[in-house]
Amino acid sequence: MAVDELDTRILRLLIEQPRTSVREYARILGVARGTLQARLDRLERTGVITGTGPVLSPAALGHPVLAFVHIEVTQGHLDDVGDALAAVPEIIEAFSITGGGDLLTRVAARDNGHLEDVIQRLIQLPGVVRTRTEVALRERVPHRLLPLVESVGRNAGKT
Repeated sequence: MAVDELDTRILRLLIEQPRTSVREYARILGVARGTLQARLDRLERTGVITGTGPVLSPAALGHPVLAFVHIEVTQGHLDDVGDALAAVPEIIEAFSITGGGDLLTRVAARDNGHLEDVIQRLIQLPGVVRTRTEVALRERVPHRLLPLVESVGRNAGKT
């Protein structure tokens, strides 16, 4: 779906001022409230906007250790293992991947001992062959989408 300059401005406001009302967004952007609402509805319908909830910090929730666990899975068991991962609360993301392993998970833990317990739980899941863990030392670039949104908006119509 094409994101134009107005969409980019809308998305920037949503990211930078998430608690502002639709009426205030429309005023800031200089567009009619109906126009803004139609744009927001389209961005949600097409999957550009996927949520509006708060961004939470695992560290502030008492889970400051962040690790990436690569999981190798027995052929034919990827869906089963993926479903089982959803039952592990410390798994905050999981992706099917290419390369070294079949799944990549992002795990939040209270401390290194807790991380080891989570890894042991993963190893015991039916279909898991082995795991490889990498512990994050420091976040260098926080999760962000605004630079990508702005790039897409700048390049809209330039093909």
